[in-house]
Amino acid sequence: MKTKKIEQLVRQLLEALNDNPDREGLRDTPRRVAKYYAEMFEGQNYTNAQLAKKFGKCFKQDADSQIVSVDDITIFSHCEHHLALMYDMKVSIRYIPHGKVLGLSKFARISEMVGKRLQLQEKIGSDIAEVIMLATGSKDVEVRIEAKHACVTARGAKNCNMVTRTLFSSGAFKTHLTSNVTESIS
Repeated sequence: MKTKKIEQLVRQLLEALNDNPDREGLRDTPRRVAKYYAEMFEGQNYTNAQLAKKFGKCFKQDADSQIVSVDDITIFSHCEHHLALMYDMKVSIRYIPHGKVLGLSKFARISEMVGKRLQLQEKIGSDIAEVIMLATGSKDVEVRIEAKHACVTARGAKNCNMVTRTLFSSGAFKTHLTSNVTESIS
């Protein structure tokens, strides 16, 4: 990450906002913001394959007849349209292990790191699923996310109660979802 460039741009932003970047309260702001961005957008430095390798510690386990479900993983992200915060995010993940069980803490680590990218909520779900598929070899993965978006709650519509829910399903979960949707339409 180019932190020096971020510092320069934050200084320019403060000037564009008609403020004095040299005043006492703002003097260190460009450096602090650059450090903040380096941490908040750390996920930009990794591909999904790299995350699968980094957090893909699996254990051999005969668990084909089980569904593993991990719920209420809290993360945050920033939307790519306004650089606005996505907050109160809860991620729930289900998968069928097929002989390779992912360590439970890895679900939180994968979700957190994927969230540290500029993107849409829909992309977060599909990326988390892809990392889990790459790590475990299972194609049976489902990721549910619910979140509030500052681009809706703090500006524009200013609807503080609006929650966005997304669902990514693959493999057996997608087949089951598709058959249920088809049945409910008929």
